[in-house]
Amino acid sequence: MTNQDWQDRRNKVIAKGMGNVHPTYIKSASNAQLTDIEGNTYIDFGAGIAVNNTGHSHPKIVNAVKKQLDNFSHTCSILTPYTSFVELAEKLLDIYPGDFDKKAIFLTTGAEAVENAIKVARSHTGRSGIIAFNGSFHGRTNMCMGLTGKVAPYKVGFGPFPNEIYHLPYPNAYHNISEQSSLDALENLFKADIEPTRIAALIFEPIQGEGGFYAASPGWAKKIRQLCDKYGIVLICDEIQSGFARTGKMFAYEHLGITPDLTTMAKGIAGGFPLSALVGKAEIMDSATPGGLGGTYAGSPLACVAALEVLDIIDEEQLCSRADMIGTQFREYLIDLQTQIPEIGDIRQVGAMIAIELNDPKSKEPLAHLTKALVQQAGKAGLILLSCGIKGNVIRFLPPLTIETELIFKGLGIMKEQLLLLLDKH
Repeated sequence: MTNQDWQDRRNKVIAKGMGNVHPTYIKSASNAQLTDIEGNTYIDFGAGIAVNNTGHSHPKIVNAVKKQLDNFSHTCSILTPYTSFVELAEKLLDIYPGDFDKKAIFLTTGAEAVENAIKVARSHTGRSGIIAFNGSFHGRTNMCMGLTGKVAPYKVGFGPFPNEIYHLPYPNAYHNISEQSSLDALENLFKADIEPTRIAALIFEPIQGEGGFYAASPGWAKKIRQLCDKYGIVLICDEIQSGFARTGKMFAYEHLGITPDLTTMAKGIAGGFPLSALVGKAEIMDSATPGGLGGTYAGSPLACVAALEVLDIIDEEQLCSRADMIGTQFREYLIDLQTQIPEIGDIRQVGAMIAIELNDPKSKEPLAHLTKALVQQAGKAGLILLSCGIKGNVIRFLPPLTIETELIFKGLGIMKEQLLLLLDKH
C-alpha cells in the first residue's frame, strides 16, 4: 500500500481536528533520516518537534528500553515505584542550575507539566492569578489553552477557558514590541486588572516555540525576575521545546542570567518516549498535598531509562557544543541566502533553534501561503520542515543535534531549491 492509501484510511477514522502535516507514513528512522513505507528517505529538520534531540533510534536508548521491556513495562510510579524513577530525578536535579534545594516530579506530556506547575504555584502562594504572554504555547488541555497566547488553531471553538489568566505582550524587536512596553503592560495590569498579591505565577518561554522562535533578552528576563521577587510571584520557565541542549545550553534560561522557581520540561527529555518533568525549588514543589500530583503513566519506566541515556548522550557527545555548531552552519547559510531571497525578512538563531520569517519585501506583509507551500513542497522533495508563528509565516529548523554535517547542507539545499521554485526565481 502507498502513503496515499494509508492517508485515505486515516481520513476515514481519525478526527479532522488531529491533522498531519505530511501524508508520509514512516517505516524506519535512523539519526536524522526517515524512511517511509514506499522506501523514500527524508532529511529530518523537525526531530519530532524537538523531541529527538539525540537523533532517531540512538543505539544506547534502544538498548536501554529493550532491557527494561524484558523486565517490566509498567507498575505505576505512584503505586509501586522503581529505581530508574529515583535515579533520573537525582541526575536531573544534579544538572539543574541553582544553589538551592530542589525536587522534581515526572509526568507524561508537556501539558501535564504546565498544568502541575500552575497547581504547585497556586498551592504554594494561596493565590489564583496567572500571567502569560501573547504568542506563547503551553499545551492543548483547557488550562494550557487558556495560558496559550495563540488563537488559531489551538483555541478556536474550545472556550470558555479558566479565568484569572492575563496575557501581556512578549518583547519582539522585529515587530516593534519593546521590552519597556512589555514591562509597562505588566505594571499597568497591576493597576487596572488585578493586584500583584493575587498573582500566583508568571509563566514564559525563554524562546517562544509556536509563537515564532522569538527570544527573550537577559535584561528583560532579569527585570521580570525582580518583579516576581518583589511581589512573591512564582516564576515558571517553560522549557518544553527549548530544553535539553537545544539552544547550546541544557536549558535556554541559562542564556538569560536568571534562575526560575519552577521549570517545565518534556520533548527532548527522553529521546522519543513520552515523559515530562516539573523541577524547581523544594519549598515550592513540596507545597502540594500528598496524592495531589501524579498520574497513571507518570514517569513510565521505559521513558525513565531512556531519559537516563539521553542525559549521558548529551554529556558524552557534547551536544550543547554541537547545537552551537549546527546553529552557526544554518545561520551562515541563511544569511547568504537572504541576499538572494529578500522574502527572508528575519533570521533568528539560538543554538540549534533556528527560524526564518517570510514577508513581502515591499509591503512587509506575512507570507503565510508561501510558508505553508514551502513546508509541503520540501516534504515532497525529501525534507521535513515545520512552520510556526502567530501569522503562520515562520519556518523553524529543529534538526537532531546528532545530525551529520553533510545532511545539514543537503537539507538546506533542498529548502533553497523549493523556495526559489515557489518564488519563480530559479
